Amino acid sequence: MPSPVTEFPAAEPALAARHFSGLLAFETDCWDVHAALAGGATDFVLVDVRGPSAYARGHVAGAVNLPHREMSAERLASWPANTLFVVYCAGPHCNGADKAALRLAGLGRPVKKMIGGVTGWLDEGFDLQAA
Repeated sequence: MPSPVTEFPAAEPALAARHFSGLLAFETDCWDVHAALAGGATDFVLVDVRGPSAYARGHVAGAVNLPHREMSAERLASWPANTLFVVYCAGPHCNGADKAALRLAGLGRPVKKMIGGVTGWLDEGFDLQAA
């Protein structure tokens, strides 16, 4: 009798490769964002999509605050059209980053979600910056 792990067979490697590369096209994680920022990366804009008071209490250093409800073509006009936005919110219990990603994609902007949000950032041992 198979274990709960093997009850459903693993996908063929080619299918697994398509699936996981697809996930990475939509998501990044706190560790990769931290490493990029520490290395001086300027190839994306990190966006904290929480409200201004939550942002002021603590956010990832270098993140701009732009709540998803305030995202518009006019608000994004200062960034080139091909700018990659990486969005995050409070954590896995919050869908604000998903809403922001949907809004950015609807505005024709490249976007990824930083999985884990603030909770993940803190879990990795990284500091937040107060405004």
